[in-house]
Formats: sequence, structure tokens, C-alpha cells
Amino acid sequence: MNPQLLRDFPFFEHLDDEHLADISKLCSKRNYIKGESIFFEGEEGDELYLVISGVIQIYQDNHSRDVIFSIFREGDFFGEMALLQNERVRSASARTIEKSTLCILKKRDFIPLLKSKPEILIGILETTLDRLRDANKLITDLTILDVRTRIIRMLLRLAEQHGVPSAEGVLINLKLTHQHLADMTGTARETVTKSLIELQNEQLIRIDQKKIIVCNTDTLRNILDAIRP
Repeated sequence: MNPQLLRDFPFFEHLDDEHLADISKLCSKRNYIKGESIFFEGEEGDELYLVISGVIQIYQDNHSRDVIFSIFREGDFFGEMALLQNERVRSASARTIEKSTLCILKKRDFIPLLKSKPEILIGILETTLDRLRDANKLITDLTILDVRTRIIRMLLRLAEQHGVPSAEGVLINLKLTHQHLADMTGTARETVTKSLIELQNEQLIRIDQKKIIVCNTDTLRNILDAIRP
């Protein structure tokens, strides 16, 4: 694996070329097809995954439906809880949304690196805490917000995490199906489709080649602010 690819990951960006070369020797690279499972909730695991390319969803199977917690792409990582905990059981499942390439680091190889470079661990912990806060917000959203509000908040979250500026607003640079969006908001696909049509008619979003453009983030934020107690 090319050591310079590791610079895409924030907790490696400060390392010199020699350290990056050492880490790259520990990595194994694997290609996944679209829709392929990476691991399942409840399985044992001791690997950290770095996303070189593609899109990954982290989800739980809630009996009749999936609940998507996070979406990761190039420069993101996941599976870090297997490194930070003694218990090796996965708390969620991972599956590709697009054809993906991942770099895999085993715990037995990564722990000595963390001991020699504790700033890497600090970077991972900071990201993990941010993700826990996001997970708590998601649980709150699913519990107390109506469907339209959940969809608006989800669109703003995606725009913040995966948005790129465009002439019309902010392009969410992911091709997500209406089922993906339903699984992220705890609702039915048909309900998502209806809400997206309404938001398009209100000229708040536009859909172009299966990607969503948020045309007016300020208006969407104002909608959320208006419903807060």
C-alpha cells in the first residue's frame, strides 16, 4: 500500500514518511463489491478499517428493517471500538453502498504503534466521542421528532458531513436511495419519497442524478429552530 494514502486520515497526517512507511507495511488492502457485508453485529473482530475509496454504511438490523447510524467514505475510519475495548464483539454491522477499497489494521499490530505515538490514539478518541454524540442526537431524533423534521435534520447533517458547494447550494455528494434515507430516519421509503417531493416543490432541495442539492440551508435550519421548545 502506498504510504502517502495514509495522510488522508487525520490521525496520521502529522507523521513523517518513515512512520507512514512502517504503518503501511502493517496494512492489508481488500476490495469489496457494492452491497457486500464487511462484518456483522455480534461477531468477534479486532480490526480497524480505513476507507481508501467507496462508501460504507454502519447499521443495526432492527428486526423488520435496518437502522443506519453512519455513512463513511474516503478518509474515514470505522471499527475502532474493537481496538479500544477488551471485548471484541461488534456493536453494529458494516456494508458497502458502493464498490469500496479498505485498508485493514489488526489490533495486535496497531497497539504497539499507539504506545509509541499516543497522539494517534488521542485523534481516534476525539473522533469516537464526536460519533457518540451524533449517535445520541440520532436516538433523540428518532424518539421525539416527527418524520418531516427528522428528514430535514438528516439532510442538514449529510450536507455538513458530505456536502460540496454548488451553484444552487450544497450538493450532498453521495448517491443514496430513498431506502437508505428511510433507514437513516426510521421511517418508510414511501414517506421519504413524499417528503422529498414536498421539499422540492418548496424549492428547498433539488435532486439531480440521484444526488440531493440543499438549495437553502438557512431556511431548513430556521424550520428546525421554530420547533424547538
